Amino acid sequence: MAVKPIPAPDVAGGVDSGHTLKRGAIGLAGVVFMVVAFSAPITAMTGNLPVAVGFGNGLGAPAGFIIATVVLLVFSVGFVALARHITAAGAFYTFVSRGWSKIPGLPAGVLSMFTYMTMEAGLIGIFSAFADQAFTTQFGVDLPWIVYAALCLVVIAALSHWDISVAAKVLGVVLIAEIGMLTLSAVASLIHHPEGMSFTSLNPVTALSTNGVAGGVVGLGLLMAFWSWVGFESTAIYGEESKDPKRIVPRATIIAVIAIGVFYTFIAWGVIVGNGPAKAVELASGTTPFEMLYTPAEQYLGHWAVTVFEWLVLGGSFACALAIHNSAARYLFAFGRDGLLPRRLGEAHPKHASPWIASLTQSVFAGIVLIICAVSGADPYAVLFVLVGILATICLLIVQTMSSVATVVYFHVKKQHPETASWWRTLAAPILGGSGMVYVIFLMASNITAAAGSASETLFFKMIPYIVVGLLAVSFGLALYWRKARPDLYERIGSTIFDDDQIDHEPIK
Repeated sequence: MAVKPIPAPDVAGGVDSGHTLKRGAIGLAGVVFMVVAFSAPITAMTGNLPVAVGFGNGLGAPAGFIIATVVLLVFSVGFVALARHITAAGAFYTFVSRGWSKIPGLPAGVLSMFTYMTMEAGLIGIFSAFADQAFTTQFGVDLPWIVYAALCLVVIAALSHWDISVAAKVLGVVLIAEIGMLTLSAVASLIHHPEGMSFTSLNPVTALSTNGVAGGVVGLGLLMAFWSWVGFESTAIYGEESKDPKRIVPRATIIAVIAIGVFYTFIAWGVIVGNGPAKAVELASGTTPFEMLYTPAEQYLGHWAVTVFEWLVLGGSFACALAIHNSAARYLFAFGRDGLLPRRLGEAHPKHASPWIASLTQSVFAGIVLIICAVSGADPYAVLFVLVGILATICLLIVQTMSSVATVVYFHVKKQHPETASWWRTLAAPILGGSGMVYVIFLMASNITAAAGSASETLFFKMIPYIVVGLLAVSFGLALYWRKARPDLYERIGSTIFDDDQIDHEPIK
């Protein structure tokens, strides 16, 4: 297996080991852990679920996760078909560049890279808010949130300096703990069920109405369900470092989508049943929405469970930030290795074979964003985390739609790998999945103000549409300019893949 770049004027001779990430560093379980940690189950349940229940589709929120699971699973069918033949740290950037064209490939890469780079700061923001709450209530320690943010940033930078297996082990421990606690709470709620064991919340039809929630918006409830999956596609980012990317990336993607969907649905159902539908809506729409999760835990397990939850929420947000950091670093690494950003970003550590320079660069970038937030007086949770989450979700949905187009073009227009092509796997599924992504973009656009809450009054919120359109327009324009005036740069877009198949070394246009 070797890294094979498409020849460019100053990339002759291939990519040496100094630009190759550590091969075989993680197996199937490691990739799944990275992806599930990215989705941050405990953060999704404490942050997104109350919004869906209190302001969206009420007791239909669990069924909303079922709908999201089906849509994302259909999308993943085409996604993994492409992943079997294209392996690179750039994931969507390389998929769209080689599957479709370099012109949309550059915007796909820019949007993905920008998304992950900004998301780390957002997750460190919510980590800081959780840390401040935990240390204040349990130890009486009251420190500025930026202190917790700085500590989190330093630890993430240190863990990411080594190869990916180190981060995967840390994430695995945190993930098992939070999944275990959430499951224990949900099981206790379902056993006691104060108003009876109701299965209504699991009926997909229920997700399509507000179920009596005053001022509820169905679209907002469904949006929260889809939002909770952000990061599942990052399986492809770790293909270059996995033991058998052709098998591991597709399997990890499908396992992650199904496992996350089943888990979210089960926990959400347990929360609704444990509180009772009316009480769940009341708590979710109140001033302390976290109580929707904490109340049944304390009632059926004891106060110790709430204390554990407070620390696990902290650990979950840290794990998510760590996973996002690694994704961002690999996008910077891919752009540096292709020569579209400074080449030093594409250097691997001589001992650990990690993207260490890209990782340090990402840490500096996240630190700058956090400092700006602190200086401006913005709330690290209500403003930074929420708005970065909205911006990131929009960008990734656009890129996922582009990836669906790339799958169809790669297999049915360019006629690549006919042994994989089929009417369902590489045609119908990508079309249906891409259409689903477009619908979720519509949901996001229609409910963006409600999703932002109090942060909708900020300048950052008002700039979101301009940021997305600007990134798309500038990167599209740059790709077109390079094709005409700088063909050497144009040929480098998505040029490096990690493959054990004999590939065509002619540029794919």
